[in-house]
Amino acid sequence: MKELLKKIEEKGVLPVIKIQNADDAEPLAAALLAGGLPAAEITFRTAAAEEAIARMHKAYPKMLIGAGTVLTCEQADRAMNAGATFIVSPGLNPKVVGHCVEKGYPVIPGICTPTELECALGFGLEVVKFFPAEAAGGLPMIKAMSAPYGAVRFMPTGGINQKNILNYLSNPKVLCCGGSWMVPEDLLLAGDFAGIEALVKEAVALVQGRKGA
Repeated sequence: MKELLKKIEEKGVLPVIKIQNADDAEPLAAALLAGGLPAAEITFRTAAAEEAIARMHKAYPKMLIGAGTVLTCEQADRAMNAGATFIVSPGLNPKVVGHCVEKGYPVIPGICTPTELECALGFGLEVVKFFPAEAAGGLPMIKAMSAPYGAVRFMPTGGINQKNILNYLSNPKVLCCGGSWMVPEDLLLAGDFAGIEALVKEAVALVQGRKGA
């Protein structure tokens, strides 16, 4: 898990993607890699998610692929069997998190309160998704919650964009940010993978610029 978290931290930003057509999986993955971001969180908001993960994993086995919006144990199993590297959920369902921990699936559940954070700690987790980040108080909320829970780090998602991501990443308690702006649904539906690649390159340059690379 520590090695996985290190890889996620190195990325700085994780594209959160709602894919409608599994046929777009390979060209989308190619665009992400060409843009310098070999990572994606494919959300289980569509019927194409499982197949899209499988196709991405087969075409690019070293790519970091998260399965997002995982709401059930069955979805977690399907995602990992398809080739997902880790599981992400919008909230903290103890049944689902417990299942992932028992199975050895890396899992980053969503939280937005200290109570939920303590539940995550009870499962031995070190990183949680802070969702919906902007609506739930943004960076000030992360700073407030991290004070009594010093060992926890956050992956804020929800309302993150190119205008505020550097503010989040400036906080050492933020491991990485999830965002969808570099893979907008309209470009994906239009098959504009060149446009997606360009946006990904901009996002990578922004994050790497923050790191001084």
